[in-house]
Amino acid sequence: MSRNSLYGVIAILVIALVAFGIYTYQQQQAQPGIEVRVDEQGISIDGNG
Repeated sequence: MSRNSLYGVIAILVIALVAFGIYTYQQQQAQPGIEVRVDEQGISIDGNG
């Protein structure tokens, strides 16, 4: 494997890692702001939005 192709593979992996990080961040931000809990005290709903 030549040096240029090795650099190309590394660049593609870095770009994929950055894209995955951005995708994960956006998915976490898109979560709804409502939390529903059911426990011994009953049902509680917290709206964080």
